[in-house]
Amino acid sequence: MSLRITPLTDPAHGPHGRRLAWLASDADSIPAGTAFLRLFDGGREHLAELDLRVHPAERRKGVGSRLLDTAVATARDNARCCVVAQAEAGSPGDHFLAARGFRKVLTFRFTRLPLADVDTAVLAEIIGRPHPGYRLMSWRGTVPDDLARTFAASRRAMDDMPMDDTDHGAVIWDVDRVRAAAKAVEQRGDHLRTVVAVDASDGSIAGFTELVVPGNGAGDGQHYGTGVLPEHRGHGLGRWMKAESIRQARRDYPDLGGLLTDTADSNAHMRRINDGLGYTPTHTAHKRRLDL
Repeated sequence: MSLRITPLTDPAHGPHGRRLAWLASDADSIPAGTAFLRLFDGGREHLAELDLRVHPAERRKGVGSRLLDTAVATARDNARCCVVAQAEAGSPGDHFLAARGFRKVLTFRFTRLPLADVDTAVLAEIIGRPHPGYRLMSWRGTVPDDLARTFAASRRAMDDMPMDDTDHGAVIWDVDRVRAAAKAVEQRGDHLRTVVAVDASDGSIAGFTELVVPGNGAGDGQHYGTGVLPEHRGHGLGRWMKAESIRQARRDYPDLGGLLTDTADSNAHMRRINDGLGYTPTHTAHKRRLDL
């Protein structure tokens, strides 16, 4: 099969990384596959993340290998130490990555909560249970100015989440970064909802959970992250915040079907929270890593 690999102009460049793209096409200029390579910075300059897709009819013709070779060479040229990629467990993509030397470093468990099945009495009991020394707050879109600094500081709650052998690095968060992340959600037309637990003694944010809802308020929402700072763990704040996030989603988006989340299989604590709130497994995925 005669293949042409064409670099594309990708608009997904930002202050904390950039993304490169390639299109594979045949002799008749018919697209056969794509590859996107995200190059991170801000504490993750060693890392590149690959998203490679080949049309099912064009598989086993060398399309994926050509795209992969191009992306890996580019990662090396940009002084990256490793490339990570993710595929559903047991899928053709998963087998392809394994055959090309990507070793499995993490298993993600994907789950869904059907909002119609939520036990509202149980949810209300979780939310109403006292958490001495803490209170819940929430907002839509960008963090309010008076909470921006403490919210940025609370993001380090994710630094020690179980990531097994991915060598994910530590994302460096500041006020500009949290505002830019919220703006990116707004610009694509979706809704960002954030619930936080506040330390009543000083007004600082002890933990947070984020939910993104499609712009039309239908389909499924996606949890983006839930974290509690190490010094505030052991008080049930993660479950409390997530329950409130579910309550708000049901109240404010009546056409929303469910909520999706993904959790590292090794993150037993968050898995217990999700299981207890009624999330049910849908599939698993493997994150694989190629050392350069």
